[in-house]
Amino acid sequence: MTSLHISTAFDSGSIEVVSLADPANIQLNIRRDNASEFAQWFHFCLHGAVGKTVTLRFLNAGTSAYPKGWEGYRVLASEDRAHWFRIPTEYDGQVMTAQVTPGSNAIYFAYFEPYSWERHLDLIGSAAQSEQVELERLGATLDSRDMTLVTLTDARSEIPRPQRRKVWLTARQHPGETMAEWFAEGVLERLLDVDDPVSRWLLQRCVFYVVPHMNPDGAVRGNLRTNAAGANLNREWTAPTMERSPEVFLVRKKMLAIGVDLFLDAHGDEAQPYNFVAGTEGNPGYTPRIAALEEAFKASWLATCPDFQTERGYARSAPGQANLALATNWVGQNFDCLAYTIEMPFKDNADLPDEASGWSGERSKKLGASVLLPLLAVLDRLR
Repeated sequence: MTSLHISTAFDSGSIEVVSLADPANIQLNIRRDNASEFAQWFHFCLHGAVGKTVTLRFLNAGTSAYPKGWEGYRVLASEDRAHWFRIPTEYDGQVMTAQVTPGSNAIYFAYFEPYSWERHLDLIGSAAQSEQVELERLGATLDSRDMTLVTLTDARSEIPRPQRRKVWLTARQHPGETMAEWFAEGVLERLLDVDDPVSRWLLQRCVFYVVPHMNPDGAVRGNLRTNAAGANLNREWTAPTMERSPEVFLVRKKMLAIGVDLFLDAHGDEAQPYNFVAGTEGNPGYTPRIAALEEAFKASWLATCPDFQTERGYARSAPGQANLALATNWVGQNFDCLAYTIEMPFKDNADLPDEASGWSGERSKKLGASVLLPLLAVLDRLR
């Protein structure tokens, strides 16, 4: 009889095993980030359970970072690490229970479809093959991984480069929000589609600055929300340091050198089963011009992408009460520009559900590709 085993010794692997004696009662704890109290991300492989009905019990789900994230959530599983599917999951307010009968002796489970460091490197390498792409190493993380900026524009455009709009996209400040890099992949793929008229038009008029992975250390370590030092990068934008948050320090330094006309920061939300945006209405520098740009951007995206909606999201910040340590608020305030946080679900889009996969990496890519249309709608009004 093959014994059960759980492994996490791989990129973003994370779980704590409490009991593995009975496949019908596998007891687990979700591990905290390496240097903080955040606990929500998991990614592990179960060996030796082929043909058996497996019940996973996440004992500390009720004391995780975002307990409401388990309401209506379904665990993801994969037997080939390429195709992920949702499995029956229940949450009683304390313990989350999921069940599956593996068809293979190795089955992977994850909070959301993983986006590996190797896939990130492949994305960068693939993009670099285009004559419209420039790569720049901004510096290194605390674990010595490269912070890479991908710059895209049409080198043959008749519009002088200084006159082109500067469009920034950052993704995955919170490493467990892997849908954010899937989103960035969708943006890059569409921008580099030479047969896409939207992309060709935009590249002639814009310079895109894309950081598809803001937190590689946290991702490889299997963290939900923080980097190697325990810093929540999306709370570091007012005063980042190379000792605590080099990722933000390096990107912010480049922004200050280049400028920003539009900023998008891609994230995932644990609790809300919708795609939505959060703007800068709480900033001291919020103006009717920015408000009008926000409304035009949202209206265009709403009209062109059924996966996007505007009725549900975060409560609007009171005037002058924005937290400027957040990337969107800091960038919007300092560059007087349209800046949006894009949020995607860990669960599903309740307006357009998919029973098999829920919200997924592929759907995140499609949403990323679709964001070029609202950008197109507001481009001539950015300055």
